[in-house]
Amino acid sequence: MDIIDQVRALASKIEKDREHILTEEATKNAFILPFINALGYNVFDVREVVPEFTADAGEKKGEKVDYAIIKDGKPIILIECKWCGVNLDEVHKNQLLRYFTFTEAKVGILTNGILYRFYTDLDKENLMDDKPFLELNLLDLNEQIVSEMKRFAKAYFSLNELKSVASELKYTREVKSILNEQLINPSEEFVKFFVKQVYQGSVTQTVKSLFANIVKKAFRHFVEDKIMDRLKSAMTQENTDKSEDTKQIDVVPPDDSSKIEPAIATTSDECEAFYVVKSIIRQSVDINRVVLRDAKTMCNVLLDDTIRKPICRFYFSPKYKRIGIIKADKTEDKFDIEKLDDIYKYSEQIITTLSLYEKKYVARLIEAG
Repeated sequence: MDIIDQVRALASKIEKDREHILTEEATKNAFILPFINALGYNVFDVREVVPEFTADAGEKKGEKVDYAIIKDGKPIILIECKWCGVNLDEVHKNQLLRYFTFTEAKVGILTNGILYRFYTDLDKENLMDDKPFLELNLLDLNEQIVSEMKRFAKAYFSLNELKSVASELKYTREVKSILNEQLINPSEEFVKFFVKQVYQGSVTQTVKSLFANIVKKAFRHFVEDKIMDRLKSAMTQENTDKSEDTKQIDVVPPDDSSKIEPAIATTSDECEAFYVVKSIIRQSVDINRVVLRDAKTMCNVLLDDTIRKPICRFYFSPKYKRIGIIKADKTEDKFDIEKLDDIYKYSEQIITTLSLYEKKYVARLIEAG
């Protein structure tokens, strides 16, 4: 079972069991240790996961953090735990902040077993930030956040990449929060920006008030339109798949009717491979533009949900796993992989393929201009 499947299984367990978990210690055993284990760290190896890790914080000697994850003999992640019934918004982070300052760890996690808040030191070296750069809610799983969380698993964690990853996650999260606030209650500066773009007259207070409502309504309609576009795209693809299935059935001889294949089902391995590819290209393109489209004999990873922009293909069967990476001439190189992590070996080829479409797009913009 891969990381994402384990996290989903744990989320299901939390929904059923949380009302029976009455202490912090029970929260650790039932929810937090399984989460650490899902990230690939051996909770039974005290050289890798140390409970009650001693972190002398300045004048306060003998203070202990609930768990420390160790690599090469040094702490890399500190975890402070609370009971699952605690509201983390009401919890002071001072204790975790002290641990962070006086150890070599670069990631601090505050959790109640349901909500996980990841901190580092983006604002000031060796001083834990006030705001988390990543927040994961196991009772409200978000595919993109789960995918990002995997970067802190044992197989993927890199201190060298931590700063850039955390920085991007933090500011993306904050920009999304601002956009959400503007959607509900657009500020005067936000409204002014649009007034200047579309209105030629004098900007009076009456005009500002009028446009405040217009901007709010337009923003909401824009979001709704995007959602409908995605739904229409999904429905179109579903109809296309049904059409292809019907054609397949029509050509099956009557005496082979028992051999008709069932409906296409995307496997967990294909989903996991898709997350790996998105992880590879996340710094090169908005990953919301990248989609997975399944077919009978392969799984396509496409840019902008169009078959004209294939990035790679997965050929997975019970006997083998193979990735096909598209070349400039639209042919593909196929590579056998033993495990899904092997896809990272072909990161350069995947990014090269992606750049083919992005360069063409830029060229068309220049020609149009």
